[in-house]
Amino acid sequence: MKIEEAIVYVIASRNGGMTTDQIAEAINRQKLHVRKDGLPVTSKQVYAVICRFPGVFVKENGRIMLNY
Repeated sequence: MKIEEAIVYVIASRNGGMTTDQIAEAINRQKLHVRKDGLPVTSKQVYAVICRFPGVFVKENGRIMLNY
C-alpha cells in the first residue's frame, strides 16, 4: 500500500483526526506501508505526504483529518 493510502486508511478509522506521530505509529504497528530501506515510517514522512496532498488532508489544531 502506498503511504498516502495508508494515511487515509488510518485516519478514516478514527474520528477527530490524529497527530503525525499517531499516524506513523499506527501505520508501523499495522504494517500498512513498508519503506524500501526497511525502516519504520516517521512522523516527518507523514507530514511531507500530507503537505503534498492538500486536497485530501486538512491540518487543524495540531491534528490531521480527511478533507471531506
